[in-house]
Amino acid sequence: MNQQFLDRMKELLDESDYQAYLETLQLKPFRGFRVNTLKTTEEDFFANYDLPSSPSSFAKSAYYVETDETYGNSLPHALGLMYMQEPSAASAVSILEPQPDDWVLDLCAAPGGKSTQIAQYLTGEGLLITNEIESKRAQILLSNIERLGISNAIVTNSTPEKLARTLQGKMDKVLVDAPCSGEGMFKKESKAIEDWSKEHVLSCSLRQKHILNCAIQTLKQNGILVYSTCTYAIEENEENVRCVLDNYPDLECIEINVPWGRQGVKIEDYPTNYTRRILPMDKGEGHFVAKFRKTSPTTEHKLDIVKSDRLMPCVKEYLLKEISGDVKLCIKKNRVYAGSHPFYDLEDNYVLRNQVLIGEIINDRFEPHQHLYTSALFNSRLNHTISCDIAEIESFRKGNILQKVTPKGYVGIKYQNNCIGFGKSDGTIIKNKLPKGLRIR
Repeated sequence: MNQQFLDRMKELLDESDYQAYLETLQLKPFRGFRVNTLKTTEEDFFANYDLPSSPSSFAKSAYYVETDETYGNSLPHALGLMYMQEPSAASAVSILEPQPDDWVLDLCAAPGGKSTQIAQYLTGEGLLITNEIESKRAQILLSNIERLGISNAIVTNSTPEKLARTLQGKMDKVLVDAPCSGEGMFKKESKAIEDWSKEHVLSCSLRQKHILNCAIQTLKQNGILVYSTCTYAIEENEENVRCVLDNYPDLECIEINVPWGRQGVKIEDYPTNYTRRILPMDKGEGHFVAKFRKTSPTTEHKLDIVKSDRLMPCVKEYLLKEISGDVKLCIKKNRVYAGSHPFYDLEDNYVLRNQVLIGEIINDRFEPHQHLYTSALFNSRLNHTISCDIAEIESFRKGNILQKVTPKGYVGIKYQNNCIGFGKSDGTIIKNKLPKGLRIR
């Protein structure tokens, strides 16, 4: 372990906590998961899947993993019924506490743990704008949004500056889980240790201030901003809180009253002790959370609605045959999107997904997309699905065909009432359409 880092921790903690922290470095990192309540209940999840676990106090539907087993290729993971997440990382969204009709921005979202958690709070009703500036990580974010069945999200690969202009004064809740020096990730990621230096801490602090400045512009009056990191450095935590309060007198720091963690470090006359710190001694690898409210009126930027291309007959035919009920549609460049919200135009921000991509028009025929079948919005509205047993579903996950008598055409493949994907039937054989990247060996 880096001696300069340990010296800083010794200054941060009292003697007993410092010794306790050193002892945690010899222990395995805490591991956890959330049950995705958009697709299942906790009762049904544990009735169907035997995962040795115990409840976490940091968030609803969150649990500690009580085994060394990995679950990334497990069936409940593939079905989008769970999300693997370090326990203390779930604390920030608990404090943000989105409401079902909120507009919520997750500004630094990949790989998607906090965004998918926000979506559970929204219960399909509010609107989530989830952004990642790095393109490769944005694709991982998009994959998790799809897998967990989220239908009311706009996924962007943009900069904080562009989103700040477009979303000025529009957001009820904003989460900035900022890129940081990752001191709470040392046991999990060796690269975090390799990259650590005092200079890196200060560089992260500067970038965090810039991101916070952008995030604040998107808040409406009485809007809530939660700032979080997975590091212990005061420069990246309480010092940034002080900077926000110095530069934005219309933002108040709200005291966080929860039964877990500990108060933040007090800095002079600033209420930085209203924040919350989680250390390994608190049963989490490490997190910092601060909460602000914007008190002044704001100027709201008006968003236009995306102009849809015309509805082609092949799309209309598919919708009438395969999906029950009406949906809002948007067709752009032969891609067909559906959802329960209007399709807002985010201007010069690069949008990877606007609600649910249900399919594409290819040579005047409609080819459905995986997101249609994994979406919680459409799961109960698909007219043609077939239930499989465990042997069939595991064979399907390997990319094999299924020998099942079904009507000709596209069919959703279900296990215990949740679609894992889809295939195309000729009447007796279902050709596998599960994306190759989701298949197992």
